[in-house]
Amino acid sequence: MKDNLVKENDFVLFYLSPRKKWLIQVSPGKQVHTHAGYIEVENVIGKEYGTSVMTNTNQEIYLLYPKLNDYIFKSKRATQILYPKDMAIIASWTDLSHGKKVIETGTGSGSLSCFIANLIRPDGHLYTYDIREESHETAKKNIEKAGLSEFITLKIKDAKLGLEERDMDVAILDLGDPWTLIKTMKDCLRPGGILASVSPTINQVEKVVIELQNEGFLEIETLEILMRDMEVREGKTRPAMRMIGHTTYLTFARKSLDTVKG
Repeated sequence: MKDNLVKENDFVLFYLSPRKKWLIQVSPGKQVHTHAGYIEVENVIGKEYGTSVMTNTNQEIYLLYPKLNDYIFKSKRATQILYPKDMAIIASWTDLSHGKKVIETGTGSGSLSCFIANLIRPDGHLYTYDIREESHETAKKNIEKAGLSEFITLKIKDAKLGLEERDMDVAILDLGDPWTLIKTMKDCLRPGGILASVSPTINQVEKVVIELQNEGFLEIETLEILMRDMEVREGKTRPAMRMIGHTTYLTFARKSLDTVKG
């Protein structure tokens, strides 16, 4: 964004407070309605990102350029999405970076797909599979909204029937029975490639780990990521009473060269 000005059809984050913010596409005739009043959206065209506008009740709302997290959390979804704390560990443990080739089964709403594509672009590519037409259409819209379509290939197919991709750097499993696809994903990975499995329950983790061991994977480990905010006030700083506890278990493993022979 060279001139830092809001343009028609831009997505803008209207920010009132950390818990009150709205991702809106700027177009004539639209209004943003909040408990602090409303704003005529077309009136923000030409204003600079980072500045504020006033609602009809004289409440100040800031115009911010959306981050990827804003697109993810404001996206349409039918199922629970991964939290940034989990996505960050997936990125670190699988070494996601530009140029990487990634395969994902279980596209869902496309939130993790967007996160991955943003890290591997411009030279990398993500191939993502889902069996459900509804998920495919939802993910397609969310990915287009985030401006990442050229880095993602969406496929409607049951991954259990086999996948064409080979020599992938990273494989992601995010579905209800991930252990049934360990062998399939192993065949997609290059030697030394990394697999990550997302599992809400420990029973799923047990089945995944056993299957990884049976298929000769190395460096198998499972993590649970907990996150707590801090309430920062002068002389009264302390951990928040509420925290983001269990959201999912993350299992990682690396394909050994020996598994190629099997």
